[in-house]
Amino acid sequence: MGAAALLMLTGGVGMAHGTADGSDGMPGPDGAGHAGHAAHSPGKASAPGEGSGAAGEAGMVGGASRSGGLWMRVDGVFSPPGSFVPSDALTYDTRLVPAAARIEVTQYADRTTTRVSTRLRGLVPDRAYGMHVHTSPCAADPASAGPHYQHRTSATADPVNEVWLDFRTDGNGNGTAEARHDWGFRDGGARSVIVHDVQGGAGKRVACFTVPFSA
Repeated sequence: MGAAALLMLTGGVGMAHGTADGSDGMPGPDGAGHAGHAAHSPGKASAPGEGSGAAGEAGMVGGASRSGGLWMRVDGVFSPPGSFVPSDALTYDTRLVPAAARIEVTQYADRTTTRVSTRLRGLVPDRAYGMHVHTSPCAADPASAGPHYQHRTSATADPVNEVWLDFRTDGNGNGTAEARHDWGFRDGGARSVIVHDVQGGAGKRVACFTVPFSA
């Protein structure tokens, strides 16, 4: 198993994207150079940097870059379980993750690299949160998302063997994070991200977002 690097970014909502043929391999912010864009129900496809529409909507875009990698970006608006408008983004503690807070998750994968980045808006200002990729989709019961996704199952619980996206919000309640690994997800093995009330390997599950990560 190769090494992995975890980059925690403090504050701000900007998320840098290179061109499809750029040195970082990420898709360009205008979507140029990508094929196979598709919208997935519920919701609609959204342009980079745009949030979802009405509360509860989720949008997804994705495709292949000219550099040979695959990318996917999905966004959502948090709402409590059982809300009138269903959402793939659930908040279990509206004090820490208010209803109508927003999340965006981007994945880029090629033969040698998997990169997962996230951007959140509308959380508690100047606060640290934990965040990890989990194995199952979100549901009303926070435990339904299962354990952390692990590259080597039943091995170490750390940022090398798992995808950790701990972040700290800025004064406006916005935050970003990114994790890079030299391994990819197993098919169907990674299905969501969980926001925790503390950073590190554990903590109370305060929100969940179902994400269709690619193998």
